[in-house]
Amino acid sequence: MTKASWSRLLFFMMLIFVLALAACGNDETSNEESPADSDAETEESAETEESAETEEGVDEGTEEDANEGTEEVSDGSAESQPKVTEFEPAFPEQTRAPAVVTETELNEEVIVEGLGVLWGMAEFEPNRLLVTQRDSAELLIVNLNEFAVSEPIEGTPEVNSEGQGGLLDVAVAPDFDESRLVFLTFSQDVEGGTLTAVGKGVLSEDEASLEDFEVIFQAEPAYEGDLHYGGRIIFDEDGNLFLTTGERSDDPIRERAQDLDAYLGKVIHITQDGEPVGTNPFIEDEEALDGIYSYGHRNIQGIDFHPETGDLWIIEFGPQAGDELNIVEPGNNYGWPIVSYGIEYTGELINDGISEHEAQGFIEPRYYWDPTSAPSGSSFYDNDAIPEWENNLFIGGLVSSYIARVVIEGDTIVGEERLLTDKGERFRDILVTEDGALIASTDGGAIYKITAAGE
Repeated sequence: MTKASWSRLLFFMMLIFVLALAACGNDETSNEESPADSDAETEESAETEESAETEEGVDEGTEEDANEGTEEVSDGSAESQPKVTEFEPAFPEQTRAPAVVTETELNEEVIVEGLGVLWGMAEFEPNRLLVTQRDSAELLIVNLNEFAVSEPIEGTPEVNSEGQGGLLDVAVAPDFDESRLVFLTFSQDVEGGTLTAVGKGVLSEDEASLEDFEVIFQAEPAYEGDLHYGGRIIFDEDGNLFLTTGERSDDPIRERAQDLDAYLGKVIHITQDGEPVGTNPFIEDEEALDGIYSYGHRNIQGIDFHPETGDLWIIEFGPQAGDELNIVEPGNNYGWPIVSYGIEYTGELINDGISEHEAQGFIEPRYYWDPTSAPSGSSFYDNDAIPEWENNLFIGGLVSSYIARVVIEGDTIVGEERLLTDKGERFRDILVTEDGALIASTDGGAIYKITAAGE
């Protein structure tokens, strides 16, 4: 072979080698993030964390749908995501309950949609609901049978709708058929900032307006912030009101959840005129506010009585993880912000990472979620339309985008199911109608109705 031929052969061999190396390099590069992709992911993560701090919870991913049936699922907990914290529960049933599923075939309907953040609901006549729209401060009537929505009812209060504020909960008086009294909670502008307020008015006979609306209670002190108003209300068997409040989120104002001279981070017990109930636990304490029933809470947006035991159960947001399900008893301290099963959104520990409530003299939650579920409105199922649901607690999930069905035996959580996980909705409030339908409102402005198939 001539020198020229050898040279050409060597050239082509080197060319093939270089091309092969280039191809390998391209393959490796394709599996790595480009700088642009990395920046985009970082920006998205930052937006998610900022949203989490202002909208109750951290998005920990999509929950898996549960299969149908009522028996416990053999593969363990209803929670499919890893824990955020390293805390251990005080007792085995305190978190990550076994997955259960509903045997009854269910029917799902969308009654209305596109109405904005639907924060609170109350059934005032069979299959007719009063519904609050948080941001626009509108009170609406939704007819479940006719899939119809009324024009906004006039006479609602002026609200501060920044952040988590606006028109919040609605409840009708136990004697509504005679009094036509409607009670509302809302974030109110006052000197010094905003606060959670309760007011009442009379629904006109033509259902077009609230008449003689008046503010009956203000959860002082006011604060220049727009987070953690709480705001759920429920009537007890004597016709008095329980009101829940938040601790307004920010540090150091959140410390006032521990103070008995502030209505922040509390369960409050008042009459329909806004006066403290005479049996409240601190009524004889000159240094405490008379309306306080319990304290040391973070931000309570779910409250209901257990149909069988009569216990008052509340749902309160944790920080990142540590959302709590508590039984409220008069005078008890539930520990926030001294103890928590969650952590700050920054990843830092809260108060050096103290999670054990009882050891610090506080009440342990009956259940907590890790990672966060961002639980909102709740309702016990007190109906025989779906017998296997009797006395189960249903809780709306915001960032988690599901409805949690919690099975309770005594004061212990023995099972959990996640419903409507495929809807991508933030479920804000839960209601059970007189005929046994499960109703859920969403931040996207929809109302879902769940019934037994064939009903």
